[in-house]
Amino acid sequence: MTVRTDLLALTPRTLASLANKGLVKRAEKDLTAGSGPLVTVTADGTVRGHFPDGTETALPPGRSLDTTDCACAATGVCRHRIGLVLAYQRDVGAGADAGVDGDGDGDGDGVENAGQGGGSASGAEGAAAAVGAPTPVGTLTPASKPAPATSPAPAPATRPAPALAQAPPNTPTVWSPAEFDDDALAAALGRPALVAARRTRDRGYVARLHRPTPDDPEPRVELPTCTVRFPVPHELGYALTDASTAMRGEVVALAVWAFRAADEARTGQAHADAPPVTEVSVGGRTATTERADEALHTALALADDLLLEGVQQAGPVFAGSLARAQESLTAASLHWPAGAVAELREQIDAYAARGTHYEAERFAVLLAELHARHRAAAHDPVGVLGTKETPETPLRRVRLVALGCRIGGTAADRSAETYFAHAEAGIALVLRKRWDLTEGQSPTGHELSARRLLGSPLRSLATANVVSEHTSRAADRTVAISRGRIAATSITPLGSAWRDLPGSLLIRDTAAHLRAAGERPPRLIRPRVAADSVRVVEVAAVESIGYDPAAQRLEAVVRDPAGNEVLVSAAYNPLCPGGLDALAAALRAEDEGQGQVHCISGMLHRAHGRIVLDPLAVLTSQGVTVPDLAPGTGDTTLTTSTPRRSDPITAALTSALTALARAAHQGLRHLTTPTRTHLTESTTTLQHTGLHTAAHLVRTLNTTLDHEGATAAISAWVDAQIHLTTSLELHAEGAEETTRLPTASAAQVAPG
Repeated sequence: MTVRTDLLALTPRTLASLANKGLVKRAEKDLTAGSGPLVTVTADGTVRGHFPDGTETALPPGRSLDTTDCACAATGVCRHRIGLVLAYQRDVGAGADAGVDGDGDGDGDGVENAGQGGGSASGAEGAAAAVGAPTPVGTLTPASKPAPATSPAPAPATRPAPALAQAPPNTPTVWSPAEFDDDALAAALGRPALVAARRTRDRGYVARLHRPTPDDPEPRVELPTCTVRFPVPHELGYALTDASTAMRGEVVALAVWAFRAADEARTGQAHADAPPVTEVSVGGRTATTERADEALHTALALADDLLLEGVQQAGPVFAGSLARAQESLTAASLHWPAGAVAELREQIDAYAARGTHYEAERFAVLLAELHARHRAAAHDPVGVLGTKETPETPLRRVRLVALGCRIGGTAADRSAETYFAHAEAGIALVLRKRWDLTEGQSPTGHELSARRLLGSPLRSLATANVVSEHTSRAADRTVAISRGRIAATSITPLGSAWRDLPGSLLIRDTAAHLRAAGERPPRLIRPRVAADSVRVVEVAAVESIGYDPAAQRLEAVVRDPAGNEVLVSAAYNPLCPGGLDALAAALRAEDEGQGQVHCISGMLHRAHGRIVLDPLAVLTSQGVTVPDLAPGTGDTTLTTSTPRRSDPITAALTSALTALARAAHQGLRHLTTPTRTHLTESTTTLQHTGLHTAAHLVRTLNTTLDHEGATAAISAWVDAQIHLTTSLELHAEGAEETTRLPTASAAQVAPG
């Protein structure tokens, strides 16, 4: 008889996602205590269980756990269903073990070892080896009770599966959810869900696909506002998502279509040869609507006005025009240009308030981003202009693990970005909070840590586990959490939750993780996703710590378990004066006899050919340290490090981008003589460095300003800014990355 491979593939993590960890632990405890079910398997493959309390449970083939039959009063997946799955896994695993030497103990002597009972209730991994083993039809003894030592040969099928440590290595099944056609989707999800999904597909959406690997054997899809994973090979009914129950069918269909689109683009290639991470645009390839075109051109016209007149000329009226442009872009579902316009408004407001948040370089990049997205839209309108997915999606009951906090603000406000790991979805999310300040107020990060969010101080929330039934996720991976009714949101201490995160979030080999991230388009046209690079890096050793007083930056070199060198680099934040002191103290924990540094959370990326982590929090044996919320005045003496010299290419590109940023800040109509001189000198430096195309573009800007005027020079400035920004980005990611252009390359945003 065919073994129920769907039940064998249900790991404890998957069962916890279908129900919760508490029910799984209770079912395991019942099995260990001998209160497991009496298991029977009928000829049609239905697995039945009779529990000591009289409850009858049946798991027919082709049905997910929440639609199976149980006599208890529970409305969803209950402990009886979970207990029956675990018991069946034990029985089949023990049966496979028995087939090795005839007695089930695996020692090859044909005699069962007396007294070998118990074992882990988590038998999915051990039972996986039994996928091809025959399952007896009829009644099996309770899976939690080992058979007597005098049992005949067939009896070992009732013994527990071998301990997890004895299980064979987990080899992922090579398969793709694209195998489900639309008829299968309609049968499993219902016609209404398929109709809703088709509407979304017609508008278009972007998805990031993760194919099975030995470390992460479950294929999953990151949709704009939720994640879908397929834990059971070739079984659609067990697909899991963090979206609300009402949206489950729609998002599962979207995930299947994403795999289908990726597989169709790779026709003729085997699944095993596919990259582990792939980003794909699905549907929405039709031309943008007239309304969207008008909104985008209005935003471009405002950006050009800013470039001509400079940020100093942008008053309240202009800020209002940007606000209206942002609203129009959002209404037209052009989320990424809308985000760029919103950030432009923030830069203008920060400059007007003389806030430290304003950066001329960032202001220039945002102006170029709008033009770059407009130019590249013809190649991929969905991915470049932003998905047309619902801006927010309500999520079902979720568990979030805090990863730290980042404090920002201006003279008029303060903001806190609290980062969370969503383990089930395998991604990071961010919760944003802003406070307006009254005259005379200037709170530090430590003072803000006492302010309450969701009923708890910020310092507690930033180091907590959050379980909520009132959560929604936006397309940019920002999350909103409300307290709702009593007990709908709970906040508990973090504990060891970081070390239990899945491999997509807890990184033990940083080099392999960055390689597996796959080719991505330049940042100027990449989806505007918050917390995209936030990860937790496991630390094997801290090798050095030093402070660069010129750059006001603390840098430490650590090693991950794979031996990769990771540069932990943190800039001084004037709003958090004690931050660098707290970070240095946490990294020196082992030297000062305060335990070991276990993990560091932060933004993981490559810069100047090195692996760099911008830290958010540090986990040591003493607990979690969040530098931005730490007390102190920054008066601790830190060991000085030798400043790192930049390479000639980086220096030349950075100097030229600074000149372009000064031009945008002042306005092309109001350029000063020093700025024009800087542009000319940048041209010479780029030429001498061998960056001939970049030198030509900056020279063209100067020539156009001289002979045709500021208005005609707009396009030349945009060309130069896009080219130099993308060149610096690719160079910073290392020589390996600059040898090839990503799918949505710089060529797509180049003129013409």
